[in-house]
Amino acid sequence: MPYAPSDIEPKWQAKWAEAETFKATKAGAKPKYYVLEMFPYPSGKLHMGHVRNYTMGDVIARYKMSTGHNVLHPMGFDAFGMPAENAAMASGGHPKDWTYGNIDTMVEQMKPLGLSLDWSRMFATCDPEYYGQQQALFLDMLEAGLVYRKNAVVNWDPVDMTVLANEQVIDGKGWRSGAEVEKRELTQWFFKISDMADELLEALDGLDNWPAKVRLMQENWIGKSRGLEMTFDLTAPAHGHDGITVYTTRPDTLVGASFIGLAPDHPLTKELAKDNADLAAFADECKKMDTTEAAMEKAEKKGFDTGLTVENPLGGDPLPVWVANFVMMGYGTGAIFACPAHDQRDLDFARKYGLPVIDTFFALDDDTPVANEAFVPAKTEKVRWVNQPAGLTEATGQEAIDATIDWAEKRGLGQGKVQFRLRDWGLSRQRYWGCPIPVVHCDECGVVPEKKENLPIALPYDEDGKAIDFNIPGNPLDRHPSWRNCTCPKCGQPAQRETDTMDTFVDSSWYFARFTAPHAATPTDADDAAYWMNVDQYIGGIEHAILHLLYSRFFARAMHITGHLPESAKEPFDALFTQGMVTHAIYKTTDEKGRPVYHYPQDVTLKDGKAFLADGTEADIVPSAKMSKSKNNVVDPAAIVSEYGADTARWFVLSDSPPERDVEWTASGAEAASKHLTRVWNLCDKIGQIDRDAKGHGDEDLLREMHKTIRDVTGGVESFGFNAAIAKLYGFTAVLAKSKASYSAQRQAIMTLAQLMAPMTPHLAEDIWAHQGGEGLIVNAPWPVADEAMLVESSVTLPIQINGKRRDEITVPKDMPKDEVEKLVLANEAVVRALDGASPKKLIVVPGRIVNVVI
Repeated sequence: MPYAPSDIEPKWQAKWAEAETFKATKAGAKPKYYVLEMFPYPSGKLHMGHVRNYTMGDVIARYKMSTGHNVLHPMGFDAFGMPAENAAMASGGHPKDWTYGNIDTMVEQMKPLGLSLDWSRMFATCDPEYYGQQQALFLDMLEAGLVYRKNAVVNWDPVDMTVLANEQVIDGKGWRSGAEVEKRELTQWFFKISDMADELLEALDGLDNWPAKVRLMQENWIGKSRGLEMTFDLTAPAHGHDGITVYTTRPDTLVGASFIGLAPDHPLTKELAKDNADLAAFADECKKMDTTEAAMEKAEKKGFDTGLTVENPLGGDPLPVWVANFVMMGYGTGAIFACPAHDQRDLDFARKYGLPVIDTFFALDDDTPVANEAFVPAKTEKVRWVNQPAGLTEATGQEAIDATIDWAEKRGLGQGKVQFRLRDWGLSRQRYWGCPIPVVHCDECGVVPEKKENLPIALPYDEDGKAIDFNIPGNPLDRHPSWRNCTCPKCGQPAQRETDTMDTFVDSSWYFARFTAPHAATPTDADDAAYWMNVDQYIGGIEHAILHLLYSRFFARAMHITGHLPESAKEPFDALFTQGMVTHAIYKTTDEKGRPVYHYPQDVTLKDGKAFLADGTEADIVPSAKMSKSKNNVVDPAAIVSEYGADTARWFVLSDSPPERDVEWTASGAEAASKHLTRVWNLCDKIGQIDRDAKGHGDEDLLREMHKTIRDVTGGVESFGFNAAIAKLYGFTAVLAKSKASYSAQRQAIMTLAQLMAPMTPHLAEDIWAHQGGEGLIVNAPWPVADEAMLVESSVTLPIQINGKRRDEITVPKDMPKDEVEKLVLANEAVVRALDGASPKKLIVVPGRIVNVVI
């Protein structure tokens, strides 16, 4: 009977569904295990990167089921956001229709993969049932003082008429409209994440099962630093200001101060600009800059001389005050003292405007003054100081920082202060397709929280297409004829709803908790949350290592404060694994205008390392690029499942590379995986036909290899070494294929092989199990356990080297005396032939390792 994935895979998926095999319940005495992959955005198409991510989680979930755990393995969709609104603009449709249509498509693509998901818990973040509870959370957090409203400077796209995140500003322009972005001061809602900065930082030390690089990325984003806050006195008061207060993390470089830099939106800058049109124009120009850190580093350094000066606290000439485009109001005080010799941005600025560059320290063995590259050693590196304020000569930067803060505090020049890079989380977004912020604006009462009994505040669904036109720039909720009109929950008078919606990071910052009770009438159910939390294993991409994880950690704490999660869930993810990407070559040509045209892999023929289209045109090949729909280098899982079966796709994405590294999808790799699974099935069929009464030989050798494989595969799965585990399964398959053992030994071996393969290739494993007469479903069978006695080797194979080259090997009892081994070596045919009647110059036996014969 041939291996037929198209027949067996739907059959077993139906049996799992009928038995509700993967439906999670709290019942029973089994220990719980919660495995979760970062949920997808419903773009409408899965690619092999999704398959790899979900298969990894599925391996863990199935393995934990077989080791006696009560497993929760849910799936949902991160469904709000601008792509749906953009699609509505492009097609004339509605974001809701586009989103739910894509969800249906992706579920249809996922189910043939045989994932062990509890589909009864599925939700999308755009479901009113979900975002209504998110609104309830917002109200609870507002009451607890974790949410507030304030004026803030934001990136404003004047064409799309919306606030943009820093990441959506590219070269100073809106990512979608291409318009010059403006800086505007708007009233925005914020989460007080900065209040938890210290706790979020300190708790990283306890996340032992997180990748070290992720913890470091979080640490750097939170950015705790101890510095000095000090005021530089103006030589003459200006607009009611007597001095300029700065915060510096490098007070040790005070002797190298060259100028004071003000942010373009610093209060003093604003006052000066009222009387200076040139300064006002410069400040307006700065407002159009891309303010991401990467962009600020690359941008040309520009400044405006205010004509003001401040006293130098160390004596000497006063320091000029400049407005600089690289000084940000959002960090510290919005003012700096610049030390160009030891900060590259300060140096670039100083060289451009002819300001002094004063060396504060040198390398211990080099007195070369700074030229065009700032000298910025690590804070732990010892350097030689010049006129250091605290009087140090040779010391590390950190030692000098600490000493200078003490020196300044004793003289009343400033105060040591801890600062964080982390800023409060601005959650207001001016768009339709997001969770409405549940407050109303009343002329009498001001800003009033909506009553919980009125939740969800649902988005208006415009069925006839007349009320909302998504082609008009700006927030469609502002233009809806009736949606924003309401009554004040406090006084009952006419009022208006808040039309800003929440940042989509909010939606994904608590979904893990909602999965524990997805249909509860409150954000969580206390019993369910206490039982299922924490997530035991979280799996996702490294691209989410900072904001998503940081915001989720904040939300877990906020949900504990507001009574929705137990204290034990304040760190929601016990273990984190960040998987590599699935890559594929890009095939590219250009059109008549020189624009790139990308071609799908199925539309390209490869020959002699070149790629050709159907008409013979040769396409350029860009190797090993991340799968991207925009580059058409995606491989459709449905096509792979149709041609080879889901188990082949699963096997390949797990076997070809360590899971934390990228893996390149190739047609030849998929074909090789398919051929191997066919071999395993044929081996099962062959064993089924063995004469039950025939005597075999080598039973113990086969079973010994089987127990070694159990040990190695178990270790591989538990350590996310899936590719190493699969390598062991390849090896054991080869051993079994050559075995002459009895039917009972071979049957035990093939059934154990099926169990070990079941997390990776569940359909094939179920079919082998049934074919061999296994009881029930293999998914419910207990995981095989290696017999320690069978792991003890009674013999050892020793390579024989003659003059340094391996010539043969011998297998001897593990405890054979050395002189007996020597006798066997001297009788070995290869050694006898090499000696040719002579005696060896040396015969060295390394017990359990090797034999060296020197002639």
